[in-house]
Amino acid sequence: MQLKDLRAIVTGGASGLGFATAERIVRCGGKVALLDVNDAQGTAAAASLGASATFLRTDVSDEAAVDASVGSAAQWLGGLNAAVNCAGVATPGRLVGKQGPLAGAAFRKVIEINLVGTVLVTKAAVVAMQRNAPNTEGERGVIVMTASVAAFDGQIGQIAYAASKGGIVGMTLPMARELASSGIRVVTIAPGLFLTPMMKGLPQEAQDSLGKQTPFPPRLGRPDEYAALVAQIVENTMLNGETIRLDGAVRMAPR
Repeated sequence: MQLKDLRAIVTGGASGLGFATAERIVRCGGKVALLDVNDAQGTAAAASLGASATFLRTDVSDEAAVDASVGSAAQWLGGLNAAVNCAGVATPGRLVGKQGPLAGAAFRKVIEINLVGTVLVTKAAVVAMQRNAPNTEGERGVIVMTASVAAFDGQIGQIAYAASKGGIVGMTLPMARELASSGIRVVTIAPGLFLTPMMKGLPQEAQDSLGKQTPFPPRLGRPDEYAALVAQIVENTMLNGETIRLDGAVRMAPR
């Protein structure tokens, strides 16, 4: 599948990894619908991308809202053949910390947004993709999900986050196997330390210190590097059912 032919939805598309991905798709001739909860950022992001982008306010943990947004996006795009899941939260919390035990509601919120949200968006996208006529490779669509190195190297205080991202890794292969008969591929990216909005909120000294934890290159990853991998996944039909670490060989310490 070529980027110029993409009719894609990108969750978390108002900023960070999602916006970089949307920007690349539009630059290469595709169209994109940005799904995000931030109205101001989402509207501004879509406007900056021009006529090939639109914004739909969407809470990915709300099934009815997701179904409505994906339906609206498919109509506006003139079809849907790609979904890139970047929406997520990284709320820290120890199982039993200084403030007491981890609240069940706090754990559930991370799971609902990161893991359940990814499932809700993906299944709605798949319903739309199954209506597509297959291309010459028999392909109808591609799903990209975002995990994290925390799925493998979860740190202290990342119980909920690591569980949510581990769930994404765990469902990648069975999802790809199930959707193979529909000509829909599924690939997950597990980023390491990237310069996301959350990281940008840290002092420069802290950013530099975190970046140096990466063996090579000794810096934080750039969102456009994530977007470049999404592009390769879209264009390389043999990539399917796999989780790809995009982390500069970093392996996270316990804390």
